[in-house]
Amino acid sequence: MVNRLVCAVTRQSDVVAAWRSLVSPNDKVGIKISAAGGELFTTHRDIVNTIVSGLVAAGHPRGNIIVWDKSLGGIKDAGYSSDEGYQLKSISPRDGYDPKAIISAPFLGNLIWGDFEYIGNRGEIPLLSETENTSSTSHLANIVTHEVTKIINLPVLSDSVRNGVAGCLYNVTIPNIDNWRRFGLAPDFGASSIPDIYSDPHIGPKVVLNLMDGLLAQYAGGPESQPGYAFPFATLYASKDPVAIDSIALRQLEEWRKKRKLPPIQRLGAHVMVAEQFGLGNANPARIEIRDVGR
Repeated sequence: MVNRLVCAVTRQSDVVAAWRSLVSPNDKVGIKISAAGGELFTTHRDIVNTIVSGLVAAGHPRGNIIVWDKSLGGIKDAGYSSDEGYQLKSISPRDGYDPKAIISAPFLGNLIWGDFEYIGNRGEIPLLSETENTSSTSHLANIVTHEVTKIINLPVLSDSVRNGVAGCLYNVTIPNIDNWRRFGLAPDFGASSIPDIYSDPHIGPKVVLNLMDGLLAQYAGGPESQPGYAFPFATLYASKDPVAIDSIALRQLEEWRKKRKLPPIQRLGAHVMVAEQFGLGNANPARIEIRDVGR
């Protein structure tokens, strides 16, 4: 499934040519997975391994490929192992963020331990005014600013209780910054901020392929695992356009939620439509062609 999709997106006849059209031998390739769902709802290991095998065949040393998420707490239960030969990385609290790579937005966030600007020790309530541990800035992870030049984006097909859909745009933005909680609050819910973060030269311009893992789909309670709202969907979506995939996923999530009489999430997922206005891709169904390459 993965190899067919990569060839279809790149319009190449074989996997090696497909990957060579996306990344060059000098690129430092990073694969951004979604590991928030633990054992059941992490980006499937076989998808990652297939992509790594394709990159290796295209000339990239296995040991130079980085597979990462903010936290990797559930990946061992999901079958990941350091024996695969690629680098498995998480974002270290505080030290994992680049002090010079700043995202500013007119929303104050309450800083917690692990955020770059947090004042105090872990588990300690600092003897400072509450204002001193709030900030309107976020910092990008060192992985995206210094360690990778090309990104392969592998979200899962899931809703987000804060941002409507934990899709392609979400997967390479919110998990790659500190002080992120402010982008999931009313009235904006990240509608303007997520496309702005994606547009940063350290993120969006580096993404060469988006592949959404819908082998399992979850329509409520995400991106953490909620098995009561998940089911086998046996589908993968791939495109160079992250907005198109997110638009399809958001509409699909709304249909599933409606059947279960759950409230709509269109407002929470408003960043998808705003991303189209930013010129990041197509959200209008009339301009999105869905091609079935599974047969």
